[in-house]
Amino acid sequence: MALTNAPEAITLFHNPRCSKSRATKALLEERGVAFEVREYLQDPLSSEELSAMEECLGRPISEWVRTGEDAYAQAGLSEAAGSAELIQLVVEHPICMERPIVVKGDAAAVGRPPEAVLSILS
Repeated sequence: MALTNAPEAITLFHNPRCSKSRATKALLEERGVAFEVREYLQDPLSSEELSAMEECLGRPISEWVRTGEDAYAQAGLSEAAGSAELIQLVVEHPICMERPIVVKGDAAAVGRPPEAVLSILS
């Protein structure tokens, strides 16, 4: 499943309450990058989309799940949790997804720091 509408489309998975997400959005705007915003807390990703995100990032979800969130602790998960368990956690509790994430085609980057997303834009 594609995470963007077109191969060259850029999507920012954004949480407007997050300072890094706001900084990444501003960085893209300052550089004149055309992108779509998906506020994933209002429009959560499906398990298929999260699996695709793993592929785009080239990193397992265990590396971009927010283990400090209450929902993670309440789920009783540990570092030994598998990908399927973590994907289900994020489907049910999207706040547990690291943010921001920028996707362009089949590439993605976590905006921590915000400048990290520039690597996929060229």
